[in-house]
Amino acid sequence: MALAPCTGCTGLDRPDAPMDRGEDEDEDEDVSDVATKLIMEDPSYHRDLLRDLLSVMRLVDDAHVQTLLGMIRADCSLEEIRLFVDKTLKDLQAAGRDGETIQTLEDMQQRVRIESGEPAFRPQVMDIHYLCDGAPYKVPAKPWTRVTEDDALVSHLISLYFTWDYPFYAFVDLQGFVQHMRDGNVSSDLCSPFLVNAMLANACHYSQYSEAYAIPGDVTTKGSDFLAEAERHMHSYQLERGKNVRLASLQATLLLYERYSMSGDDDLGYTMLHRAIEMAESLGIINGPDLDLDKLQMSEEMRSSIQRTAWGLFQVDTVVHTNFRKPSKIRRVCVKRINRNESDSSEQWMPYPTGKKTRPSFLSQYFDEACRLSFIARDVSHHLYQDPKPDVNQHERKQEYYNQLREWEAQLPDYFDPATNPPAHILLLSLSRDGFGIHRFFSEEAGHTQTVTSPTRRLRAQATEQSLASARAIAALVRVHRAEYGIGRTHPFTTYAIMVALFTMLDHESFDILDGDFLALTSAFSVIACRSQVGRNLFHIFRQSVRAQDQEARVLESEAAPEEIKELFGRYPRSQKPDKWDDYVDGLDKLGEGEGRDAQAVDGMRNYAAAGVHDMLRKYESLSLGQDRT
Repeated sequence: MALAPCTGCTGLDRPDAPMDRGEDEDEDEDVSDVATKLIMEDPSYHRDLLRDLLSVMRLVDDAHVQTLLGMIRADCSLEEIRLFVDKTLKDLQAAGRDGETIQTLEDMQQRVRIESGEPAFRPQVMDIHYLCDGAPYKVPAKPWTRVTEDDALVSHLISLYFTWDYPFYAFVDLQGFVQHMRDGNVSSDLCSPFLVNAMLANACHYSQYSEAYAIPGDVTTKGSDFLAEAERHMHSYQLERGKNVRLASLQATLLLYERYSMSGDDDLGYTMLHRAIEMAESLGIINGPDLDLDKLQMSEEMRSSIQRTAWGLFQVDTVVHTNFRKPSKIRRVCVKRINRNESDSSEQWMPYPTGKKTRPSFLSQYFDEACRLSFIARDVSHHLYQDPKPDVNQHERKQEYYNQLREWEAQLPDYFDPATNPPAHILLLSLSRDGFGIHRFFSEEAGHTQTVTSPTRRLRAQATEQSLASARAIAALVRVHRAEYGIGRTHPFTTYAIMVALFTMLDHESFDILDGDFLALTSAFSVIACRSQVGRNLFHIFRQSVRAQDQEARVLESEAAPEEIKELFGRYPRSQKPDKWDDYVDGLDKLGEGEGRDAQAVDGMRNYAAAGVHDMLRKYESLSLGQDRT
């Protein structure tokens, strides 16, 4: 078994400054910060910005105006507006438009930069020294990646990953990884170029800055340069399968599963997940006899990394297969879990780069509770999905699992209570709980024709109401997350939880399009959806599904409904007016596979309204993970 251990950050220059930064430059930057603050506090500032926006809308063509209106109505970030302005400026310059238009755009561009607190945009390179200064993890670019030599950018992305993504499954030893990355040892089993580039590719999902895009503003290119570099290393490691598997390669493969699931690339999501499971089996850490790591000669950080990888993969496996109504593939984990009390109250989690206060991470406690929840999910997946034929006691068994879930919830520590504003990963654990709670209702196929007795009918009604309560709990958790940390950097799993909650409400006989929880989830979904191709496709289907409810008139007539909601769901008869969601349909031809991907099937997908939670989950699975051919 190949489990043997192995043995300053600088920013780039500003457009008008040299690369080496001295004390004078730091003082200049402090002066600039003060000036920015004074400008934004000037009462005329926002009035001038509004004037510039109106000027741009008057001077540019209708296509740009409609795009800008859509961005404003959708409450897009100022960074997204900045990227739009950059693209518009380039278009106008290329078309030889008049100087007044270009000057107005340049003025507006500068105002957006000031208000967003971000440095000036540059097509290839941006000064992110100020971000690196606050980054909790300072690591070098060399020798890990060929995509960039910028230590500041790599530190920024690695910090984003360990803040927003890593805690959810935590399948590397954080301290060991960071130390080995700083040491530059490419032969380490805790850190490799394959793992680093896969991590950077995923981290771009959480970045709003131009360096995260191969093509600025094009969400389909986010992190694609780092992904290509990771794939290059992956191909060189193909001989590892079934032989001497490197732990870092297994971890990188898990990251690629997540990356492909966001981009919706063919069937690569399932491919990477199954490959990771095979690699873990060859290492002897899952689906085999117990493995006592204490008897093997290895460092403590290596032992921790193995434990985290095995149990993190177990969590991924149970979440994915339970969510998509399949039996999980990992029956047992062969190594003991990490110490629940490994994290003490002094270990802090900082919501980088929001500037919000740090708070205790409770990371090891979170990891242990996530494992406990995964045991319940594993048993549910095997009972409900191993054999699709429901037995006569199915509803009773579902209630038993639901009771286990509530018992687990009741035993959670007080500091896991969402009311205490815990770290984002603890909120995600609660989202997992409530998303899992909804499964009891929709796990049984609609249209099942067994005789429905009065007790069964009563249990179904009870499950329906409990599922609706879970959907509303998800809405409450999303509100907390949005108020405390924003919604733009939430983990991709949130997309699933929000979607399940929305369709649970949409399926209910009492559905009301003006329901406050429904509108709150819809608003959050519209923000999250724009971050990935799969999210865009799902949002398009969701939008069509809501329109199929024929409640648009109530939205259009409501004085309380926000304008963006009216645009989302209100039909404009015989209008061909474009909006910001028009291109969300791109890529839905993937769902036409069963019909041969002909033109008729593709057109059908463009106007497709999902027939409930079951149908939406099938579409989500096809878009994100592809076809499970094993």
